[in-house]
Amino acid sequence: MSNNTKKFSNDINTRCYNFSLSIISLVNRLPRTRSAYIISDQLVRSATSIGANLSEAKSASSRLEYNKFYEILLKSANEVKYWLNLFKDTNMVHKNKVDYLLTEVTEIANMLASGVLKLKGKK
Repeated sequence: MSNNTKKFSNDINTRCYNFSLSIISLVNRLPRTRSAYIISDQLVRSATSIGANLSEAKSASSRLEYNKFYEILLKSANEVKYWLNLFKDTNMVHKNKVDYLLTEVTEIANMLASGVLKLKGKK
């Protein structure tokens, strides 16, 4: 594994983990309403699945399985955007906090998308 590959791997793992922590922190400060609970449940599931599936991909038994994990990671990142935008548009969360998280998940998604394209040989 090259130094660039190791750096990318460490960076994406750390960013996904820290992103999960930020999402958990966000939902722990939400109002205690039914809608906030339902949306936050979906948000936590999709946000934490990014890092969890990234960890699982490391032990994939084939290149095809590894590729599939990356596709799931990208789908989860895009789902997170949906839930964060709902929080933003319902004013349940301060706009600046949501914008920061949207920027971070977009950057993570872009990194993952680049990985998916590379794995498919389209780069």
